[in-house]
Amino acid sequence: MTDNYLDIRIDDDVAVLTLNRPAKLNVLDVATRVLLARAIRDLGTGDLVRGIVLTGTGRAFSAGEDLQAVPSTYDEIREAVGTFHDITRAIIETKIPVIAAVNGIAVGGASEITLSCDGRIGSTAAEYFQPENHRGIIISNASSFLMGRLVRNHAMRVVLGSPRVGAEEALRIGLLDEIVAPETLIGRAVEVVRQWNSDPRITALHLGLLRPLPAEIEAAFAREDDAARQAWESGAFSAGIEGFWTSKNAASPASAQSNRDRSRS
Repeated sequence: MTDNYLDIRIDDDVAVLTLNRPAKLNVLDVATRVLLARAIRDLGTGDLVRGIVLTGTGRAFSAGEDLQAVPSTYDEIREAVGTFHDITRAIIETKIPVIAAVNGIAVGGASEITLSCDGRIGSTAAEYFQPENHRGIIISNASSFLMGRLVRNHAMRVVLGSPRVGAEEALRIGLLDEIVAPETLIGRAVEVVRQWNSDPRITALHLGLLRPLPAEIEAAFAREDDAARQAWESGAFSAGIEGFWTSKNAASPASAQSNRDRSRS
């Protein structure tokens, strides 16, 4: 079935959730983020499936936040960040394994969603990109905690330097667990879910032991929310978004001016 830009397919006993907006590199608007968190919660009880695979359509896992709908007030920023946070919260609360099948580039908030998954399998086209530090945006999804947990001292470089991290480098530093050919990506992710959850009674207990504590996740959310407030109040958020659109729409002055006006309102 298809809901907005999220496709949900049950492959025997594994749910495959596919971000499906390939013309826009599967950017995540608020409605899609709400649907994704809801689907993860509905399926995450273990009553219907043994695990969840999260992936994207086309050449991107997801380009992250939909900057066509950029927040224009701090209340809108809180709502936007909150819907990202809630995806992480939903994943951490599941009773079954959640695997990110990273088929292409994963940007910003979408990249951060994968950090909360129990495993990350990439195709040879997988790529990570955290541009927030150069766009006036604060990282979210508890990535301020989860990034360091996965990649340790590489977290500073990944976040502050905003390099594009290809599949091999992502594997080396711990963003990915393994790399497979694109045509085998989903099949491999489904296979891992089934291997990991041979006995749901025991797997659920181990997930509870190995995942971050909910209190750790909520504390990271609170720090990120406070940083987002400071970015808004300082003007860094508006300046960063304006710079993004000025660069992106350099060949279309009218379009660039429209986006500048929106970010200032």
